[in-house]
Amino acid sequence: MAGIIFLVILVVIAVVLAGMYNSLVQLRVRTDSAWSDIDVQLKRRHDLIPNLVETVKGYAAHEKGTFEDVAKFRSQAMQATTPEGKAVAENQLTGALKSLFAVAENYPELKASEQFTQLQGSLSDTEDSIQNSRRYYNAVVRDLNTKIQVFPTNILAGMFGFTARQFFETAAADREPVAVKF
Repeated sequence: MAGIIFLVILVVIAVVLAGMYNSLVQLRVRTDSAWSDIDVQLKRRHDLIPNLVETVKGYAAHEKGTFEDVAKFRSQAMQATTPEGKAVAENQLTGALKSLFAVAENYPELKASEQFTQLQGSLSDTEDSIQNSRRYYNAVVRDLNTKIQVFPTNILAGMFGFTARQFFETAAADREPVAVKF
């Protein structure tokens, strides 16, 4: 009888441990998936930017410094690999885009251009998608990091090498949305 009780206790412990491990794995996979979603949206943003710059260049050829900054920060953003590195690079790119839109404000014929309006709308939609992807990613990271730190899953997480992830945050100065004016 004591052997059966001991066996039942071992089975219950094994089931609980398996459940904790599986929940950690699920959160890690969801975090990786959410990060992939952010990468897709950032790539879309990076692909739109050269078209937007070329459209503005046609109207404001003398604004060379603005165009160079956008190109430089776009390149840095595409090369960043960590959430922290991407956040810094994307914040710089957002600032350069704000400057680009400020240049566009000085050219009424550019603002009236259908191509510019479409590109600006696409970029605005992409910015919204990036914001939603960041929010989801950060929620999953919060859940994973919490599970890694609370008892008893912290023991299991340590044994199997689960590590906390970085949040994808924006700089305090860039928390304002990109001003897109028509």
